[in-house]
Amino acid sequence: MEDNRVVNGKAKAVGNGGRILKFIVIGIIVGILILDSFYTINEQEQAVLTTFGKAQAVTQSGLHFKIPIIQKVEKVNTTIKGIRVGYDNNGNSVESESVMITSDYNFVNVDFYVEYRFSDPIKAVYASNNPEEILKNITQSCIRRVIGQYSVDDVLTTGKTEIQATIKQEMIQELEQNDIGVTLVNITIQDSEPPTAEVMEAFKAVETAKQGKETTINNANKYANEKLPEAQAKVDQILKDAEANKAQRINEANAEVALFNAMYEEYVKNPEVTKRRMYFETMEKVLPGTKVYVTDDATGVTTMLPLEPFSSTVTTSGNHASDTTTQAQ
Repeated sequence: MEDNRVVNGKAKAVGNGGRILKFIVIGIIVGILILDSFYTINEQEQAVLTTFGKAQAVTQSGLHFKIPIIQKVEKVNTTIKGIRVGYDNNGNSVESESVMITSDYNFVNVDFYVEYRFSDPIKAVYASNNPEEILKNITQSCIRRVIGQYSVDDVLTTGKTEIQATIKQEMIQELEQNDIGVTLVNITIQDSEPPTAEVMEAFKAVETAKQGKETTINNANKYANEKLPEAQAKVDQILKDAEANKAQRINEANAEVALFNAMYEEYVKNPEVTKRRMYFETMEKVLPGTKVYVTDDATGVTTMLPLEPFSSTVTTSGNHASDTTTQAQ
């Protein structure tokens, strides 16, 4: 009897323990199901809710309900992220990504930083296996294609802004075609330099020469601006002197013409007298300060005369001068 009682007591204890364990397991399962029925989305997140394989985007932040086991949730971080191209997280150069060739067949070492974010959570989760790797491949392809269209001088100096804008535009087009739920925010050139120290020094020398060229051009323009007004003033003065000389020559020519016309009018009135007077005046100019003997063939008288210009007034005293003049005529 005692043995039966012990056995029955043990059986009852085991039965009660089994019920308690069952309740504990059920409670745990219910708790898990309850906990799995809710999920939270932060402000910088979006979610993809999948029901029997059908995906639905959940974009509102806060607490949300889902059917346990049947529905699954995958969260997508929508904050702006970055990808390094040409260098690693420690700032060391990755030559397989950074070394490129330009349109004039020179090598350059260019580093880029790409900023992006997931704009469509469903496509970010299901459109591709690794959207970030696809983004990096698109970035490298566009970078090399664009860099190959520019000269080494543009890549290293003046063309960086234009190159960045061109790469960004091509990447946006590529991402739209691939449609992986990623949006490009920005891409910037972190650094650009020749791949070797020798080439780098050569490019620095080229830049120095360019700056010297610009300085020389500026100095030349300054000198030209200083000298041109002075030269123009000289030109104006020469033109004015030429005009004055021209007017003087014209006036002198007109005076000579008037004198010649006056002499011609006198000649027409009495040609013989005029010719003789002009002859005497010419001889006086040819033989200045000499005595001239004038012979009148009609009378046979030879007279020595100190000839005076016929245009001047004879001031010699006495009748000798007037008699001599008469004989000469």
